[in-house]
Amino acid sequence: MKIWTVILLCLLGSTLGPLPALAQENNSNSSEQSNTEIVLEGDVETSVGLQENQDNSTSTATSNIGDTAFSAHDLSPMGMYHAADIVVKSVMIGLLLASVLTWAIWLFKTVQLVITRRKAKQLLATLIQSKTFANAESKLSGQTGGALLLVEASRHELNLSSGGPVLDDGLKERVLARLERVQASLATDMNRGTGILATIGSVAPFVGLFGTVWGIMNSFIGIAKTQTTNLAVVAPGIAEALLATAIGLVAAIPAVVIYNYFSRAIGNYRAVLADNVTALMVLISRDLDRHHPNARPLAELVSANKKRAVPQVQGVN
Repeated sequence: MKIWTVILLCLLGSTLGPLPALAQENNSNSSEQSNTEIVLEGDVETSVGLQENQDNSTSTATSNIGDTAFSAHDLSPMGMYHAADIVVKSVMIGLLLASVLTWAIWLFKTVQLVITRRKAKQLLATLIQSKTFANAESKLSGQTGGALLLVEASRHELNLSSGGPVLDDGLKERVLARLERVQASLATDMNRGTGILATIGSVAPFVGLFGTVWGIMNSFIGIAKTQTTNLAVVAPGIAEALLATAIGLVAAIPAVVIYNYFSRAIGNYRAVLADNVTALMVLISRDLDRHHPNARPLAELVSANKKRAVPQVQGVN
């Protein structure tokens, strides 16, 4: 019995002996794991802090670049002109000169049209009120204007034809031919300068577009060199390029509008000249009829026409 008690006590001692060691080992493992977790949490927090600092520094650098880019460029029209390329500057200067030329032509042609059209209408009123060609010449002695060349051309042909026998139809044809040539010459002189307006109106937008394409090409070259696509860096160059197109439109739109206005105004002037030609031919035809050998007073012609018309009316009834 004692032997079995000793054996049981030995077994219990061998079993309970490793338990404190296992507990100590488990305690050491748990402490190491907790220390590892603390270290990992510290590393994560450190990396997160570094990432936030890097993002903040990147955003700060980007904003600084944008502020520097915008502050370094004067975005007013004059500032963009000074910062533009030499080719774009040449395009802008050319378009501005074209715009100045357009308004100069508008001012000159407007004054010219007003004066010549008024004088042509005065000449027409005088011709309509005159009974003979000589009477019209006497009334026009104190007047001036390009339309008076019509009267001078008619007088010149009458003087040349008076040196020999003439036929009424032949004289009328010669006078009319001279008047038509003078009328065409006056209309051509009035059209002078309007071709420049047509050229500016059709070419200026394309010239401005050329300046824009050239400026944008230089902007993309700058992007390739700086290796940045930040809009704050690219925008000033593109704005300078687009300014050329804007100036082209400023030059072209008034030129087209003014050209159309002058086309209508010159058409009205041509109509007044045609009326003057008709009035002169009426005066010359009237003078020729008065000196024709077979001419009769108009009262006799009217009465004769009435006598011939009465039987016709009675026959119809």
